[in-house]
Amino acid sequence: MSHNTQKTQALFERAKSVMPWGVSSNFRYWGDETPVIARGKGAYVWDADGNRYLDYRLAFGPIILGHADQRVNERVAQAMANGTLFAHTHPLEIEVAERLIHLCPGVEKVRFANSGTEATMHALRIARAHTGREKVVKFEGSYHGFHDYLLFSTATSPLGALGSRRSPLSAPNTSGIPAVLRDLVINVPFNDGETLERVVKAKWGDLAAIIVEPIAGNIGALMPEKGFLELIRRLCDEHGIVMIMDEVKTGFRIAKGGATEYFGVKGDLMAYAKSIANGYPLAAIGGSNAVMGTIEPGRVAQGGTYCGNGVGTAAAAATLEILETTDALEQINKRGQRLMQGIGEVLTEAGIAHSVHGVPAMFSFFLDPKETVRDYRGVLQTDHGRYERLAMAMRAHGVEYEPDPREPWFLSAAHSDQDVDDTLNALNDAVKTIK
Repeated sequence: MSHNTQKTQALFERAKSVMPWGVSSNFRYWGDETPVIARGKGAYVWDADGNRYLDYRLAFGPIILGHADQRVNERVAQAMANGTLFAHTHPLEIEVAERLIHLCPGVEKVRFANSGTEATMHALRIARAHTGREKVVKFEGSYHGFHDYLLFSTATSPLGALGSRRSPLSAPNTSGIPAVLRDLVINVPFNDGETLERVVKAKWGDLAAIIVEPIAGNIGALMPEKGFLELIRRLCDEHGIVMIMDEVKTGFRIAKGGATEYFGVKGDLMAYAKSIANGYPLAAIGGSNAVMGTIEPGRVAQGGTYCGNGVGTAAAAATLEILETTDALEQINKRGQRLMQGIGEVLTEAGIAHSVHGVPAMFSFFLDPKETVRDYRGVLQTDHGRYERLAMAMRAHGVEYEPDPREPWFLSAAHSDQDVDDTLNALNDAVKTIK
C-alpha cells in the first residue's frame, strides 16, 4: 500500500526547525520518516496527509478506552467550566483518590503527580525518607522514567555495558547524569532470584527500595516467573526495604486493581500513570498508611503546581468509573488473547522462530530468539532488525505498532474483532515481505 506523506514530511521539517530532532521525546524519533499525527479517534490515528493507521502504540499505553473518548472528554469539559487549577484541594482529587483506594489492593493513601517519571521519582524520595537509606535495586532493561535517579541499564543499554550476570554494572543511559548517582543504583537481571537475594543480603543496610515493573513493560512485556514478585516482597519485609511497584504501564490495564490485583502481591508504594486518565496528564503514588505517612509538610516534600489538576483528575474520574462499571477490560482481554494467538499462528505457519510474551492488554513477541527469553539479556539476543522490518511492512498495510520489540503492543476498548482480523490479515501479507 502506497501512502502520500507530503504534508507529513513538510510538517516534520518545520518541527525540526523549532524542536531538537523535531520531537518532544526521543522515543518519538524515527529518522527522516518520523510521523506527524494530526488526530486520533477510537482505535485509529491519522497523519497530516489523512493516512489512517490502526493504532497499537496508543501513545505508549495511556489510551485504554480509545482516542478521544467522548465520555471522558465530556467530563473534562464540565470540569474546565469550573476552573482548571487551584491552590487548594478540590473535590475531583478526593473522588479519584477514593476510587484508587477502592480499586487497588495495598493503597491506603494517595498523592497525585503529572507523569510516570514524577510518580517514581517521588516514590523513591518517600522510600529514602522512610528508611533513612539511599540505595535502590532495579532490574536490567526496566525503565522507570526520565529522572536521573533510575536511568541506568534501561532498555536502550547495549549488552556489553551490562557487565557479567554475576556482577552486573549500572550503565547510565544518557550524558548529563551526575556520576555520583551511579553508586546509588544496583541493577540485577529480571527474574534472577538468586542474584537478587545475594545482593540484598550483602547490601540491605544501604537499601531504601527495590523498584520493579511487575510485568517488564519496556523489555517486551516479560512476565515475572513464579515466585519472583513474592521473593521481592519477602526480602523487603525481612530487611526493612520499601517495595515500589512501578504500575505506570500495568495499572488499570491488566486488571481493575492493576498488578497488585492480578498477581496478588502488594508493594509498599505503587506508581500509577498512563491508563489512569486515558491520555490526559495525571499520575499518582499510592501505598500503605505507614509509608505514605512519611510525607509531612516541612519535613518530607512531595508536590508540584499541577499535581491533581482539574483536567487530569476529571479524566481519571471518568476513565476509572468506566473501567470499574463496564466490561471494557474483559473485551480488551478477549480480543488481545485472540490477537496474541493469531500472531503466533501466522509466524509459525511462515516458519519464523518466535516467542510471544505478556498479557492480552499489553504484549510483544521476539523473532529468532537464541534461548528462552526471561530477562533483558535474552531480549538482546533476538533479531531486532527483522522485527523492525516486519513493523514497517505492517505500517505500509495501515497497522502501526512500535518497531522495537522491547515496547509492547497495547490494546484499547475501542479495538474491535474486525480490527483483530484486519491485523492478522496484514501480518500474513507482511511476513512474506520479510521472508
